[in-house]
Amino acid sequence: MHRRASPWLLRRKPHAEAGLRLYCFPHSGAAPSEYMRWTGRLPGVEVLGVQAPGRGSRLDEPPYTSMDRLVDALVSEVEFEAPFAFFGHSLGALTAYETTRALRERGRAQPVALFVSAMGAPHLQPHEPPTHHLDDELFLRTVEAAGPLPAVVREDPELRDIVLRSLRGDAGVLDTYQHTPGRPLDLPVILLGGAEDPETELLQSWARYSTCPPRTHVLPGDHFYLREHSEELLGIILDTVRPHLGAGTEPVQ
Repeated sequence: MHRRASPWLLRRKPHAEAGLRLYCFPHSGAAPSEYMRWTGRLPGVEVLGVQAPGRGSRLDEPPYTSMDRLVDALVSEVEFEAPFAFFGHSLGALTAYETTRALRERGRAQPVALFVSAMGAPHLQPHEPPTHHLDDELFLRTVEAAGPLPAVVREDPELRDIVLRSLRGDAGVLDTYQHTPGRPLDLPVILLGGAEDPETELLQSWARYSTCPPRTHVLPGDHFYLREHSEELLGIILDTVRPHLGAGTEPVQ
């Protein structure tokens, strides 16, 4: 069956015979193209990136600044193909969690697992002072406290404005986020983090959000441990979803 392409989803090559689909939610200000590097490295799994307005090929669209509006639009416009799993890094972890809840509220299929990376639990958010209202230069300095932006962003005013809009939109999503307590998820929540990332200390705060016992994996590295230790991370993901792949699945090319 031919599947209509969605602007919300980035995929390298459709793989109708995949045993499972892994939908990846990027961190603040990032495009999902980073996860396309995982294509072909998870046998039997098709990797898709969740691409919100203001990112990647949707740069000309205004970004959402509210988690509720972002998630409502996503679940209204995207049909997640079961069986599937969600992986979210940093702000993406929070978005993946809220998307899972929204799907449950609408009586739709749930992911077989939720991979939460480098982010404390929803009831702890936001745990830093708001930044989305700051002037451009001060806002950029707060962003670069976590790591410098490419020099080309600083040198190209047009590109700088585009990047700023995306980053500020995501900052607004987090700054205005308010968790609404609810019943735990009936699926495994896998907790992932880098040993040198302070956020890793908050991972256990997710324990109350699932009826399944928490599974925690701390890998070497900082907040972006997943870039230098992707092999270990992908091994954890594959071991978790393997029971849902079915027999005879082949590596995604």
